[in-house]
Amino acid sequence: MHNFCNFAVIMMIIAAIFAYYFILTVISRVVNRRSSNAAFFRGERRSPWYMVAFGMVGASISGVTFVSVPGMVLTSQMSYLQLCIGFILGYLAVAFVLLPVYYRLNVTSIYSYIGERLGHQSYQTAAWFFLLSKMCGAALKFYVVCMIMQKFVFQPLNIPFWVTVIGLVMLIWLYTRRGGIRTLVFTDTFQTFCLFSALFLIIYKVMSIGGWTVTDALSSLWADERSQVFFFDDFSSPQNFWKMLLSGLFIVVVMTGLDQDMMQKNLTCKTLRDAQKDMCTYGLAFLPANFLFLALGVLLTQLFSSQGIAIPAKGDELLPLFVEQTGGVVLVLFAIGIVAASFSSADSAITSMTTSYCVDIRGKFDDERLRHRVHISMCAIFAAVILICDAVNSSSLIDAIYTMVSYTYGPLLGLFAFGLFTRQNVRDRYVPVVCIASPLLSYLLSEIAKQQFGYHFGYELLLCNGLFCFLGLLLIKTGRPRRVNT
Repeated sequence: MHNFCNFAVIMMIIAAIFAYYFILTVISRVVNRRSSNAAFFRGERRSPWYMVAFGMVGASISGVTFVSVPGMVLTSQMSYLQLCIGFILGYLAVAFVLLPVYYRLNVTSIYSYIGERLGHQSYQTAAWFFLLSKMCGAALKFYVVCMIMQKFVFQPLNIPFWVTVIGLVMLIWLYTRRGGIRTLVFTDTFQTFCLFSALFLIIYKVMSIGGWTVTDALSSLWADERSQVFFFDDFSSPQNFWKMLLSGLFIVVVMTGLDQDMMQKNLTCKTLRDAQKDMCTYGLAFLPANFLFLALGVLLTQLFSSQGIAIPAKGDELLPLFVEQTGGVVLVLFAIGIVAASFSSADSAITSMTTSYCVDIRGKFDDERLRHRVHISMCAIFAAVILICDAVNSSSLIDAIYTMVSYTYGPLLGLFAFGLFTRQNVRDRYVPVVCIASPLLSYLLSEIAKQQFGYHFGYELLLCNGLFCFLGLLLIKTGRPRRVNT
């Protein structure tokens, strides 16, 4: 991918990134003239709900999504939209089940609910599971983006990869170090605008090269077999509609409603009603947003076929191949799109991890010096995880870490389900054992199902993981709970 990168285009990309970052810095300074811990952690609870909703769409779309979702059409058509329909149901559940609990308790970290409901060990366990999941997952997503930027931009300039990583992470630290979550509410709005502007312009470029009008493109999408959305026939298939619908619901409940990163900006809204409007609005927006990414993938396959270009075997290479073949303005748009997507997800991840460590692990809300130290430490660890992945350079290790991250959300589902839907207390000191055992049992179940019955678990393994945790908590239940106003 390096032979098409001429110096002029590289300079255009660097200039665009610096202009983009300059605007982020200006927004940060204007928003945070009066910085405080309350603004960093909670945004002073005065964020406009519509800005949060628009920004959350971009924050939920990582740079990996920008690259990978178009390529999904090569192996699973548009079946991903079935999952997005489940997402809508999940956002409704979060809006009307979990948000009322968080607002009544006036939480800064959502895991404090677990502490009040089940005990200190349960609280700390939930926080550590979140920190582990978010650090590994967010760093790996950002690692992919760093690799793309290295190949397209920095490698031709002979800039080492470690300089690329540290430089990009430092940029995030600089504009979030003062205002935290309050900054992100405003910068995410700008970043989401940039992300979708880049996406629309790339789609327009594909249509221009293919000689398609909007009507032609829609007709081509309708006629292409890769545009199939619904799959009802084979229940054992990971693409089965009912499995993906149910999985989408629980993925949102766990990875949004039980994730400090995703919830922290939602909790900056002025009132519960505003937060619910925000949640429902951006939940509905996911369906058309992902349709655009998938439609781009279908149009790219048609364009390559018409031009005699071999379609790549790996879906992740589909959009980068088009960028490589086209270069110029498309390369600049692609760079802006993935930088906007990756910054929007990475900055909120680092901020939420800082919040969770200060509030949940250290129990200090008002210590500004601690917050500054933790924030820069989280950035340093974040960069270190990325560099370790690059040093190991093993796809099997990266796959293993992604698998581990997917398993660590199950205990959070079990803990919150037990707290919300039972009236029992637990022997708090045994909760860490249950939460560690649940993912291990889930992995064992998936291996047995695959080897003995040929059944491959998909997203539904998350439900099994949460169920194991829930049943484990029932085994260590005791007496009546401390009452929590939920």
